[in-house]
Amino acid sequence: MQSLPKIVFDAERMRYAHTGLFYYCLYLGNALLQQQHEYNAQLGFYVNKENIPLFKNASFFYTHQTLHKHYMRLGGKADVWHCTFQGTNYFPASIKTKIVFTVHDVNFLHENLPAKKQKKYFNNLQKKIKRADTIIAISEFVKQDLLNNFSAEKNKIHVIYNGSNINDAVIASSPASIPASSFIFTIAAIHPKKNFHVLPALLVNNNNILIIAGIVIDADYKQKIIDHAKKLNVENRLVFTGAITESEKYWYLKNCMAFVFPSLAEGFGLPVIEAMHFGKPVILSKATSLPEIGGKHAYYFDSFNEIDMNNSFDKALKDFVENNKSEAIKNWSKKFDWNIAATQHWKIYESLL
Repeated sequence: MQSLPKIVFDAERMRYAHTGLFYYCLYLGNALLQQQHEYNAQLGFYVNKENIPLFKNASFFYTHQTLHKHYMRLGGKADVWHCTFQGTNYFPASIKTKIVFTVHDVNFLHENLPAKKQKKYFNNLQKKIKRADTIIAISEFVKQDLLNNFSAEKNKIHVIYNGSNINDAVIASSPASIPASSFIFTIAAIHPKKNFHVLPALLVNNNNILIIAGIVIDADYKQKIIDHAKKLNVENRLVFTGAITESEKYWYLKNCMAFVFPSLAEGFGLPVIEAMHFGKPVILSKATSLPEIGGKHAYYFDSFNEIDMNNSFDKALKDFVENNKSEAIKNWSKKFDWNIAATQHWKIYESLL
């Protein structure tokens, strides 16, 4: 009896917990498994041993090993290998294996990196793009970025939006320190591209608190945020939580007065959709993919000048309240669904078998 074709979903990046890629793999991987019975194929996972229990009912597992960085022989055992991160070091060597290659962003083109480093990233990504049989971009912005800057075939690139990571079965739980007054919330790894140092300006001439959640990638940049808050004499209302649990995040999203995201480089911007799931006003930068993801149901900073930011913020909250925008915002967030994304991925897998 002939065995079913094998599809491998690369979840190696889940060894870094509390990151966007961890949750991307977790939610998309499990949505794919829920639909597996509808397709004539086996779905397995390339994963670190400790994360195997997170994918129940998988057909098989290949366990990550560091030596795979030098030669990925496992690819030859698969009919389709889904590389879920453009910077992966674990790209299958076998030319027989069909490659699905997800590109979340090409932010290195927008971050003013040294020319040598940018060239290295560019060449690495271009090589993978050439090898891939199908490329998945997580937004139209990312697709256009690829077409504008790389040698990529337009008909090979498919846009599949991420789903919302909000799990309604998870009960929001109060964080250790509950803000004493109305608060503004944001969440992401603390890194210069997130542009968080402009946010303390929103605390001027009011009693609001700013909550910034997320792991610290760049300690110097965190200090820059603090220094700017001190300059504005609002540092006593600036709170860094570090990494938080999903239930704590839900509490912040449910109870915040607004969600702000002034990021300068985003392939998608998943926290935006999470906040919109709760019907919250979100005020974003106009950079990269954010206007596409937030659409007409988000609000935007006109500039990062202190006065302009406060004007944009105040106008957003006024419009949100006066026009009762919460339900419309919630409905917009529903188009970003992991089950929809999984169905679109399965169609691509099938086309390669």
